[in-house]
Amino acid sequence: MADTSLLADSAQVAGFDWSFFWHYLISPSGTFLEGLWRTVYISVVAQALGVLLGLVIALAQRSRFAALRWAGGAYVWLIRGTPLLVQLVLVYNGLAAAGVYRFTDVQVGGLVLLGVVQAAVLTLAVNEAAYMAEIIRAALDAIDRGQTEAAQALGMAPSLTMRVVLLPQALRIIVPPLGNEFNLMMKSTSLLSVIGLQEMFLTAQSINSATFKTFEIFLVAACYYLALTTVWSFVQRFIERKLADPGTTPPPGPSLRERLVGGRGGPAPRGTAVVGKEPTLAGREAS
Repeated sequence: MADTSLLADSAQVAGFDWSFFWHYLISPSGTFLEGLWRTVYISVVAQALGVLLGLVIALAQRSRFAALRWAGGAYVWLIRGTPLLVQLVLVYNGLAAAGVYRFTDVQVGGLVLLGVVQAAVLTLAVNEAAYMAEIIRAALDAIDRGQTEAAQALGMAPSLTMRVVLLPQALRIIVPPLGNEFNLMMKSTSLLSVIGLQEMFLTAQSINSATFKTFEIFLVAACYYLALTTVWSFVQRFIERKLADPGTTPPPGPSLRERLVGGRGGPAPRGTAVVGKEPTLAGREAS
């Protein structure tokens, strides 16, 4: 009789708690929602900063000054050659241990910007900039050189040529790999738990420690990550349609199903900017 009771208890422990799963999926706790919100705004801010810094590095790599080209190439080599997890620990813990800089909470108006959030945004932006630099550089290189020569013949300064002629065309090439990079950014925020940032993944870990519902709570977290990337797929598709050249008929892009699950005729591999019929590798797949 005792053995039967023990087996029943073991089956109950090993079973999947559907009520717990649906409860946290449909009506998550305030702590979980706070972690979700941190995941979103850290991703957005870090990606925006990464794009701006990546543009600066890409322009440095195209500079006529050898020192700038060398510095841009060295930055990309160093950042892409080291894991993001290691970079997070070095920035947040290593700088403080070496006495270089300690991230402390900063009050901006009525908001308190946590030191750990500052370190997370900085590290993610610096990491992302290396990949965006390669994407932007490849997109600029893909534009016909004749357009630059025509702008020079009209007396346009190099900075004006870049701003008016080259960057608007490169933007259409950059958007698809940029969308892929942002998808990766949202998922990479799960690594921030290593420095103690209470984003969605670490929040799920805390709930698991209190409830021992490992499979249920991490499945909830997976569903929310999937929801974030799915929503972004819709946004990315909308942006690509808006940026399509109105003077030409764009080639049929991948369907929404192909964007989400892949398949024949789907999008180019991550970090690939397609120009005409020739793919130009950039971003995380280029090395």
